[in-house]
Amino acid sequence: MNILIADDEKDIVEMLSYNLKNEGFTVVTAHDGEEALEKLTAKIDLIILDVLMPKMDGYQVCAEIRRDKKYKNIPIIFLTAKGSEIDEIHGLSLGADDYIQKPISPKKLIARVKTNLRRKDILNNSFAETKEIKSGRIIINKEKHIVRINGEEIFFPKKEFEILAFLAANPEKVIHRDKILNEIWGTDIFVIERTVDVHIRKIREKLGDQANRIETIKGVGYRFKNEK
Repeated sequence: MNILIADDEKDIVEMLSYNLKNEGFTVVTAHDGEEALEKLTAKIDLIILDVLMPKMDGYQVCAEIRRDKKYKNIPIIFLTAKGSEIDEIHGLSLGADDYIQKPISPKKLIARVKTNLRRKDILNNSFAETKEIKSGRIIINKEKHIVRINGEEIFFPKKEFEILAFLAANPEKVIHRDKILNEIWGTDIFVIERTVDVHIRKIREKLGDQANRIETIKGVGYRFKNEK
């Protein structure tokens, strides 16, 4: 497994590299955002990103990665000193899979790395079972990571795509926020419930005249209304 670490603090990069290599991972390092994008290839299995980096910050790097369909399934972990709720929500809404505040012990970080890699495999296997979901004027192709609305292809970042696909695969069911969090982010990763609401808002914006297909169940969660 190949891990890309992007952080401008060289001592942190060296410490993480040493511990990940001891666990059998191959490590690629970068010290700014531009270098991280230059070193990103299809062979990378997971990315650890700092936020405050020169040239391009981690948020910009994450957004750039998620715009490229080649890298839509690569887990991204933010490891940063920026620990406010707003920062976390912003990072996750850009398509990151996990958000960890520094400092963290190497053992805990490696556990989170392994959890995210496991989640990637689980989701890939789950998505392979049903390649396409059709509901009225919405078509979701899981294999190709494509959403068509009224015949037009609309791009959804990774987490938004996974949430939409999960809701659409369970039409007319009330899905609690906790269930969405556990299904998309996993039980081993702490993510606040408000993160789901932020993602749903962005999904609705992209759905356009189909936005009302996702119904809010106040105090509980969401329901995807089916349409034949």
